[in-house]
Amino acid sequence: MHTPPIPSNESTRLDTLRALHILDTPPEERFDRLTRLAKRLFGVPIALVSLVDANRQWFKSCIGLTASETSRDVSFCAHAILDDDILAVPDTLADERFHDNPLVTEAPNIRFYAGCPLTVPNGSRLGTLCLIDVKPRELDDEERELLRDLARMAEQELAAVQLATLDDLTLLSNRRGFSALAQHALNVCKRLDRPASLLFFDLNDFKQINDTFGHAEGDRALKTFADVLRGTLRESDVIGRLGGDEFVVLLSDTDAAATQEVTERLTLHSTSAMRRRNAVTAFASAWARSSTTRRGTVPSPNCCPLPMPRCTATNRRRRRGPRARREYLRWVALRCHWLHTAARGIIARSPL
Repeated sequence: MHTPPIPSNESTRLDTLRALHILDTPPEERFDRLTRLAKRLFGVPIALVSLVDANRQWFKSCIGLTASETSRDVSFCAHAILDDDILAVPDTLADERFHDNPLVTEAPNIRFYAGCPLTVPNGSRLGTLCLIDVKPRELDDEERELLRDLARMAEQELAAVQLATLDDLTLLSNRRGFSALAQHALNVCKRLDRPASLLFFDLNDFKQINDTFGHAEGDRALKTFADVLRGTLRESDVIGRLGGDEFVVLLSDTDAAATQEVTERLTLHSTSAMRRRNAVTAFASAWARSSTTRRGTVPSPNCCPLPMPRCTATNRRRRRGPRARREYLRWVALRCHWLHTAARGIIARSPL
């Protein structure tokens, strides 16, 4: 077994890695989505986002492997970060560098490895996006390009730590983050000649919720809707919050029929989420109706069955409790609408 050499810029590389404050952090969906996508696209049992520390390689995302780190001495990724190109090992038993590596002779019994270095703007290669299989295989030129694209997406996520491309409230990508990730996803779709769809979501009259119940309640509505998107859409879909009450989703490998199914599923799941709160909502509805005779109401647009109570300085504090929250959640669900539109040359009802 060959112990991996130390890069010439090791001191700078480690300083850059530790400045990200990403080591030993909990799993994040934005990285897990990439490894799940890589696992599915390449048909391998293991896909990793690996970061090479001073004496170990640590996995920011690990699909198909229970370990969270290994020693750097036995790390394949420590070899991969020595060069800008992909390190591909078709058969580890036929490679003198790895044939007696404990990761080859023992679990997880690696027979194939391919790792693309993850490079940050200062040129440091911090780790890899890698594929592992338990049987020998080869990567053709198209698969190599696809792995590079996925690695560039992982690099964008690492850069997001510095560039603040994550929305603090919903933990979705913000406008900048969505633009970067969506562009990479579109490149993959174009290369593979797959369709894609772009969906915009807008919560109508959201300002009225803030004005009536307060901004804290409005924030909870946004987080609830973001949770519905995360729980309903596929792991490979790119989700973002453009700002305010506007959300956007890029559905890769999705034609018009599949897009229609997605919107119907979103509607169903939104309704189901509201049904789980039916007992409290019913009570809130009765409270809202009774408030009509005592305080008066402002009719909601489009005949919304839950009127929005008039907010005054004396009663605003009363309306921020659980009952009021359930009322506005149901009102938000009823007022959501899905808007299909075109962007970046992608038509929601047409393939690329």
